[in-house]
Amino acid sequence: MCSKVSKADNDLRKLLSEKRLKGDEDRRVGSEVFDRLTLETLYKLAKMGHINKLQGAISTGKEANVFKGIDDDGNFVAVKIYRVGTSDFKKMQYYIQGDPRFNVRTSNKRQLINTWVTKELRNLTRAQEVGVRVPRPIIAKNNVLVMEFIGDDIGNPAQLMRQSKISDPEYVANKILEYVKILYKDAKLVHGDLSGYNILIDDGEPVIIDISQGVMVDHPISRELLKRDIDNLYRDFKKMGLQISKDQIKSKIMDL
Repeated sequence: MCSKVSKADNDLRKLLSEKRLKGDEDRRVGSEVFDRLTLETLYKLAKMGHINKLQGAISTGKEANVFKGIDDDGNFVAVKIYRVGTSDFKKMQYYIQGDPRFNVRTSNKRQLINTWVTKELRNLTRAQEVGVRVPRPIIAKNNVLVMEFIGDDIGNPAQLMRQSKISDPEYVANKILEYVKILYKDAKLVHGDLSGYNILIDDGEPVIIDISQGVMVDHPISRELLKRDIDNLYRDFKKMGLQISKDQIKSKIMDL
């Protein structure tokens, strides 16, 4: 096992080298992402057929990096890796506490991240089951989440809504509000961090992403988070040239 993990370690570090991570900051981030336990997890996922190749980064954030991968069947996948060294554990505990699906009473950072990844997978599954367009979750293992790649057939990832030129802003806005309503009414979920930074535009259609912090509607902070989502969407819709008030957005979601 050790020799196989070592080979995975060498292969992935070779990949980082090929991506020309020459700067000190790039090398530091690379070592934070691909620590020993993460490499072991990636190796196990590879043995299961979920990751055959790991390619370049789709996005990088404070807590997680998303990479484009290819599975054993030649399909593109998105591989989200949470970094233990830079994750906001207080925030994670804040969102997990009060969620009846999880009973986490630990100060172990890695265990908390593993629960966070499981939470994201379960939120994605819950959203997909009621018809909300999200990346289809495939598997969560430790600090790694493998999910559907959102983009074209040749591997170009879909752009964030904030970066996209939207041909029909009214359609996109109405579709997003429909999804938020379905999440609230049917999935009993509030996204909690919904904005143009967490919505992709795939061939003109919105796709909601980054739902790890999403909480159940009976969570003590769900109303506060829903208000934040409404405030964010209001600002984004204004930038898209739409004339809509916060009260109108709330009414569309809540059927007021």
